[in-house]
Amino acid sequence: MARTSAGHETRERLLRAAEELFATRGVEAALTRDITRLAGQSNPSAVQYHFGSREGLLDAIMADRQERTEQALAPRLPALADADLPGLLDALVAAEATELHTDQGRRCLRISAQVSHSSGVRTRTPHPTLAGGGYWRLIELVEDRIAALPEPIRLERIDLALTLIGAALADRAQQHLTGSTPLTDEETFLADLVTMSAAMLSAPTPQRSAS
Repeated sequence: MARTSAGHETRERLLRAAEELFATRGVEAALTRDITRLAGQSNPSAVQYHFGSREGLLDAIMADRQERTEQALAPRLPALADADLPGLLDALVAAEATELHTDQGRRCLRISAQVSHSSGVRTRTPHPTLAGGGYWRLIELVEDRIAALPEPIRLERIDLALTLIGAALADRAQQHLTGSTPLTDEETFLADLVTMSAAMLSAPTPQRSAS
């Protein structure tokens, strides 16, 4: 029992250390040895032992973060089947924005913005942390609302809209973490993010000029 408890504690220390370094130094720049050191571990193979690899550690962070987002989204899911595009985006942004409430969530927003293109939207192959969840179902509903657009444009726009949302929330998270004063209050910021995303997704198909 003690060994199991100690292993769980080590795992949590590694997760928290990785969250801090991935958020501050960047996912690509943070070194495994620095994560291990920050977690107070003398075994250089601690990450490999508990997560299989550095990528496994990142996936574990994102899985925990996505689980919190899914929990925030779940109460609204039943009513979203008939929601319009702004309503769907409001639910998505509101669920994501719950991460702004804690320093851990804010760090995770900084991390997820760096890996947003791995969601699998462009290939319709959801990342394992998204597969089968309400968040992916919400993405499918968003696509349905812009079904008049050609498929390549639909998928690219959704991926770019998610990138925009992720980057905006990551920037807001950084303001919270550093104590900077934002230009707008939280309610205005989130409402404007929904409005911008909806406008981006629902813009008409571009017309090529005759040459």
